[in-house]
Amino acid sequence: METNANVYSNKHITVTYEPRCCANAGLCARQLSDVFRNAVIPWINLDGAETNEIIDQIKRCPSGALKYHLNQKDVA
Repeated sequence: METNANVYSNKHITVTYEPRCCANAGLCARQLSDVFRNAVIPWINLDGAETNEIIDQIKRCPSGALKYHLNQKDVA
């Protein structure tokens, strides 16, 4: 069975979500609801908070279903 990629990016950060790993604790949606939204598609809105707030919330994910990496800045 094919699944959606669950990859969300902006110019600063890329966030991945692995639904099979998710413990559904709901911490992300309760603690940073402008980014991790339960009833809206796409459910991750990276413009809803500063990058450092998003990273802090991802680090609190109990299951590890959320991961991130910082996007490379263009080198002139």
